Amino acid sequence: MTTTLLLARHGQTVWHAENRYAGVSDVALTDTGRAQARALGRWAAAHPVDAIWTSPVSRAVLTAQPACEALGLTPYREPDLRECDFGVVEGRTLAEFAKEDPEAAEAFRADPVACPFPGAEDPAEAAARGAAALHRIAAAHPGRRVLVVAHNTLFRLVLCRLLHIPLRDYRRTFPRLRNAAVTELRVTSDDSAALLSLNVPCEPDES
Repeated sequence: MTTTLLLARHGQTVWHAENRYAGVSDVALTDTGRAQARALGRWAAAHPVDAIWTSPVSRAVLTAQPACEALGLTPYREPDLRECDFGVVEGRTLAEFAKEDPEAAEAFRADPVACPFPGAEDPAEAAARGAAALHRIAAAHPGRRVLVVAHNTLFRLVLCRLLHIPLRDYRRTFPRLRNAAVTELRVTSDDSAALLSLNVPCEPDES
């Protein structure tokens, strides 16, 4: 039995517009982010899903809301879909951190899993919890289509884990997931996964 998971990163936030790390912080959507959420809702209306799951963080919940309204679905919350904790760089840019600690910043760039930011969540543990959450969601909806709204770094780590790509390569292999774009993943009952599409915009003119 195969379940189709349609992964969507939440809409743009005030920090992401400035390329600041937003992990555990609860950061508001921008006007652009809210427009991206509405576009995702229109996409869901044209490509119906059977269930919607989100991270418990408000930026993900609010991004999923138009899709839930379009399809008359009540979203499920999954705590393990929360974004990674970025430790000392929460609310800061990598460039700002590099000025303070250039050696640590360079080590992160070389291997972000072996050398995460000080105080950050272990990326391998984040990948494991996120992958386990997607497997639970797939098992709860066998043979169905499910929209999952969560976060950029978590999804990139999880994609590497599920597709057997070295975790240390997550930033190189998946430079970024676009806000509110859809990535299609097929998960089977034996826990194997296949990537069918990546970063597909909800609307042709989305930037």
